[in-house]
Amino acid sequence: MTPHKIGIIGLGKIAQDQHLPVIKANPDFELLAVSSTRGLTHEDAQYTFQDYRELLKLKDVEAVAICTPPQVRHQIAREALLAGKSVLLEKPPAATLSELEDLRQLGEKVGKTVFTTWHAQYNKGVEEAKKALAGWSIKRLLVTWKEDVRHWHPGQQWIWQAGGFGVFDPGINALSIVTRIMPEPVFIKSSILEFPSNRDAPIAANLEFQTGHTDSDLQAVFDWRQTGPQSWDIEIETEAGFTLKLSHGGSCLEIDGRLVVKEDPAEYQGIYRRFDALLTIGTSEVDVAPFRLVADAFMVGKRVQVDAFED
Repeated sequence: MTPHKIGIIGLGKIAQDQHLPVIKANPDFELLAVSSTRGLTHEDAQYTFQDYRELLKLKDVEAVAICTPPQVRHQIAREALLAGKSVLLEKPPAATLSELEDLRQLGEKVGKTVFTTWHAQYNKGVEEAKKALAGWSIKRLLVTWKEDVRHWHPGQQWIWQAGGFGVFDPGINALSIVTRIMPEPVFIKSSILEFPSNRDAPIAANLEFQTGHTDSDLQAVFDWRQTGPQSWDIEIETEAGFTLKLSHGGSCLEIDGRLVVKEDPAEYQGIYRRFDALLTIGTSEVDVAPFRLVADAFMVGKRVQVDAFED
């Protein structure tokens, strides 16, 4: 089959580290163009633009991967859909739920694919965990998602601005796993959000979840101040007594202390395999569940001011 000709809008760290090499290695895609407001380019792209609107004028571009900060993603995606392009949305897929719903409806109206990419869901351990938990009641859930923002987001000031999500930029990865594997819906019961005195987005968050089982102990702890080893772990205990642990962001799975899955992460390879399938059959996949939990955490959250943070 002829490969899908694709463009990338936004050449930040995630595009360079993940999207570009994965597209290059996937015969179902051909990188035709890139757009970067900073004037960055890539050797595999036939065309380079600073203004993404010029990229959208290319008739041969079938789809675009939008890897910009979330604050501007809605406008770009909207223009792309109206220009006849399907869109792959990096996470978080937009700045608000209303923006994402608008894109879903517009994609349906113009007959183009809208794809929300929750990369952590594409780890093999996540799917195996979902199968293992199916039909069971959850007694305890502890999500520990702690990392060093200076390492993973160097110099990215947009992430500290209103609409930049702060610690929920990585934290939403954990929530995308939780919404994928839990055998029943989870809701935000309470949240405590720690805002540095000089920032408009939180650096840490403590969440309490609830389900239909009121005696469950369901917690999540997010923190961007972790140094040394990074923590991306989800621990679960069922009412039946067996335990499950996902670690390394979902690439490792233990059940009752026995290692079931251990693999090198191949998240973005999974994303582009899925995008190929969606483009081929001409349908969208818009998963709002992780995004909704973030919105609810902000809605019910208690704001606590902490020391100023400089990166």
